[in-house]
Amino acid sequence: ESNNLAIKGVAEMYREKGNHIITQVTEHKAVLDTCKRLEKYGYQVTYLPVAKDGRIDPDDLRRAITPKTILIAIMYANNEIGVIQPIEEIGKIAKEKGVLFHSDAVQAVGKVPVDVNKEKIDLLAMTGHKIYGPKGCGALYVRRRNPRVQLASIIDGGGHERGMRSGTLNVPGIVGFGKAAELCQNEMAQEGERLRALRERLKEGIFKGLDEVYINGSMAYRLPNNLNVSFAYAEGESLLMGINDVAVSSGSACTSAKMEPSYVLKALGVGEDLAHSSIRFGLGRFNTQEEVDYVIQRVVEVVNRLRDLSPLYEMAKERALLSKTN
Repeated sequence: ESNNLAIKGVAEMYREKGNHIITQVTEHKAVLDTCKRLEKYGYQVTYLPVAKDGRIDPDDLRRAITPKTILIAIMYANNEIGVIQPIEEIGKIAKEKGVLFHSDAVQAVGKVPVDVNKEKIDLLAMTGHKIYGPKGCGALYVRRRNPRVQLASIIDGGGHERGMRSGTLNVPGIVGFGKAAELCQNEMAQEGERLRALRERLKEGIFKGLDEVYINGSMAYRLPNNLNVSFAYAEGESLLMGINDVAVSSGSACTSAKMEPSYVLKALGVGEDLAHSSIRFGLGRFNTQEEVDYVIQRVVEVVNRLRDLSPLYEMAKERALLSKTN
């Protein structure tokens, strides 16, 4: 809802200034589908590509801006591969060109420092359940000066929340969200380091136990709790079924009902076979080193079992052996 309000609210309020919006191909569906809806009403949307590491090129953004551009919508960190975009540079370009900058920071808030002033973000979406707060309660930061951002409401009625969103406030949800944010602020740095250490242990354990494993997206610019890898010759759904005692996913929770490979991985240039063989590991504050070691053991065990059943893997091993002997 925060993403919808930011994008649709700007689109309607600034229509006289222009009708061009810039986003990227790996955005969450909350942004992509909102942009697709606006295209039906005559808005022009540019979808920036990403490099193999999952990040946009700021020069592509600069070239895409036109006199009719009213909004840049680039997520802070990706929900599937955890890759963090060059937000500060994007903010500078937006400010320089006089274009509003919205960022979906749902995955980033509470995991890495987010500074709307330093990064020149005009609108920022966040949600409670990603930081262990109540579900069904989100927030949208709207800059009030330099510049003062105005939004058209997408929910009409009683004029609540300064006219931006009508409807009775979810007071228990808001209080819970606020408390969760307070706890995150106090514990984020320490917890981030702990999660990063667990993530590295998970990565090293998997790579030690298996060959033909590929990391999807940049490791240098990544959320501390995320690891997204592809296991060649081990189909993702079969792997999930094999480790059904471990809570992992083969893509976004918002598109998990679809059997086609992740559009995020395809945008990185990952082939269809490897995209189908990808698993997203998301570590949280209640995970322990013992659990990570258990996951390593189970993943290695199940991938090896699946590969034993794969004639393609046997052929690949034979080719590798022949190339070594020659």
